[in-house]
Amino acid sequence: MDIKKLITGGIAGGVVFFFLGWLVYGSLLEDFMRQNPGKIGLIGRTEPEFLYLIAGQLLYGLLLTYIFLKGNVNSIVSGLMTGAVIGFIMGAAIDFTMYGTTIVLSKKGLLEELGAGTVISALAGAVIAAAIGRKMR
Repeated sequence: MDIKKLITGGIAGGVVFFFLGWLVYGSLLEDFMRQNPGKIGLIGRTEPEFLYLIAGQLLYGLLLTYIFLKGNVNSIVSGLMTGAVIGFIMGAAIDFTMYGTTIVLSKKGLLEELGAGTVISALAGAVIAAAIGRKMR
């Protein structure tokens, strides 16, 4: 495995996850999420713990990059599609488990989070594929 590509893709993906997460969850869907909390109400921090937030986004970028390198994802389009599939499956697994075992998510919140996470993962996948030097087609 090319460690340079792993690190480059991981950082590029982490940056995309961080900024798209801020744009989508922190801005575009902020009101929706406030109107559709789980049964215990809003549980968000007043100020995020940025060290942990950044670490989580970088780790997600590294995970997608690792999968792309092992799976020979070889274009931006396949990065977009593979990112969407992985984002959807991971999001569904986590969100369904959380909904089934906690009162953190509402059904509307679960569906919104799953959709938004899938789109963000797709876009991050395209950027990761570009960052690791893959071709357009």
